[in-house]
Parts: sequence; C-alpha cells; structure tokens
Amino acid sequence: MIRYTLTRLGLLVLGLAVSSVLIFAALRVLPGDVALLIGGTQATPAQIAALRESLGLTAPPWQQYVDWIGGVLRGDLGTSLVTGVSVSAELAEKARVTVPLAAMSLTVALAVGLPFGVLSALRRGRADGTALAVGAQTLAAVPVVWAGMMLVVVFAVWLGWLPPQGFPRAGWNDPVAAVRALILPAVTIGIVEGAMLMRFVRSATLQAMGQDYVRTAAAKGLTRTRALLSHGLPNVGLSVVTVLGLQIAGIIVGAVVIEQLFTLPGIGRMLVADVSARDLPKVQGELLALTGFVLIVGFVVDLVHRLLDPRQREAS
Repeated sequence: MIRYTLTRLGLLVLGLAVSSVLIFAALRVLPGDVALLIGGTQATPAQIAALRESLGLTAPPWQQYVDWIGGVLRGDLGTSLVTGVSVSAELAEKARVTVPLAAMSLTVALAVGLPFGVLSALRRGRADGTALAVGAQTLAAVPVVWAGMMLVVVFAVWLGWLPPQGFPRAGWNDPVAAVRALILPAVTIGIVEGAMLMRFVRSATLQAMGQDYVRTAAAKGLTRTRALLSHGLPNVGLSVVTVLGLQIAGIIVGAVVIEQLFTLPGIGRMLVADVSARDLPKVQGELLALTGFVLIVGFVVDLVHRLLDPRQREAS
C-alpha cells in the first residue's frame, strides 16, 4: 500500500507540473493586453510600454514561468495585475462561497443518485422503475443553465420561497440568508449530476444483481432485495467511489456556470471576470488551484478505493 501511495503521489505531482505548463502556455495565446486595460485610452504608447515593463510582461516567457512556479512552490499563487491583491487571499475569500456550494451540490447529487438508482434497478420492468430510468436519462441531458432558469421561475418567481440571485452582503455572518442563497444553485447542479450518478448506480446495481453470489443468496431464501442489500451493495459502493471523482469535477465545472447565472461571488464568477480583464497571474493561480483540487480528489478517491477493495490490497 505504501508503494502504491507513493506512486500515485508521484503521478499527482507530475500531473500538477504538466498542468502548470499547459495553463501558462494557453494563457499566453489569448488576445488582448492587460497594460492597455490598466492604462486606459488616454495612456500614451510610452506609458503603456513603461507599464508593461513594470508588470514584468516584457520578460521572456520562460523567465515568467520560472518566476511564477517558484512563487507557487513557496505558497504564493501570484498577485493580481489589476487590483494588486494576493491571488491566494482572493481565492480563500471566494472559496467561502464556492466550497459550500460544491458541498451542498454533492449532497443533493448523492441524495438523488444513490437511492433512486438502486430503486430503479430493483423495479426494472415495472412502470415506476421505467419512469425513474427515463427521468434520469432526461435530466442528465438537460443543460445546467436551463435547469437553473426553470428552478428560478418556479421557486423564486412563482412561489417566492427562495431568492432568485445574489448572496447576502453580510456573507456567512447571516447563515440563514447565506444558505437560502445557495439552495437553488446547489439543487440546480445537484439534480443534473445526481441524474448522471443515478444512471451509473442503476447500471452497477443491475450488474451486481446478476452475480452468482447474489443469486445464491436469493436461492437460499432471501428476497432479491435483501440479497442485493446484504451482498451486492458493497460492490456497488466500490463502483460509486470510483465515479465520485468525476462527479466532483463535474460539480466544480458546473459551479463556474451557475455562479454566473445566480451572481454568486465565488471562484467561478471571479475566474470569468479575470479572463475578461486579461489578468494573467490571477487566472493562472485560479486555474492551477482548481486543477490541483480535482487532481487531489482523484488521488484520494484512488486511495479510498484501494483501501475498501480487498482484491486490490491483496494484489499490492
């Protein structure tokens, strides 16, 4: 297990290194000049050139990358060219919205995907089981923006139960208002991701129901449901753990879109604004932080799967 962990850790570090190079290179091909944005239309060419020099934009690309990655290794993701604020500080501030949103979305996805996925498999061939399967297929194909708009129309406009947009100025100092502001965005992401998870759980459950050990348990007197719950669900759980990494990545991507739709002051909305402002150091730090989070989640999921699956432990 130690050897496996070290191998996976090495791959994690390699993945972060490759990601940093790709992020840095991709941002350098974007059109626009942050010096022009900061200087404004009244700045002379000489002033723009001086500003570009002071921002370090005239240094060779390899030197800019070395300076940036050296700061990252010291825990410094850089400084915004536009505001002069530390990228790490702004990420920490915006994470106070994005992290709870992602956690609530994952909770909704699990609450939708796990029980209804198992139920859909158990009721296969019946009207309710077919309805669940068709519903999951439909919801999984729904664009997250459209789902969010429909939820706003129903629960904010028609019923008036929840706020349609925004986040309280007091933030988490007003926890009730903060949670209310995140409910619709979290449900929007959660039901779409939950529908995808439900399809996966249904498939894994059907596969488990066809295994010999489940059929043997049923032959010994257990009902099909009890045989599955007693002997099949542990294997279904292993499959779910494997796909959770992809689900979390999907939730993070969904948060970028949903924060724009619901005007939430999170990392996703900040990232879109910084791309528009051509604030390269800030965008680099944000993308690297998000990429690192997804890679770390995959690393943890691999380790948990290894610990839960006795077959893999014996093979190591």
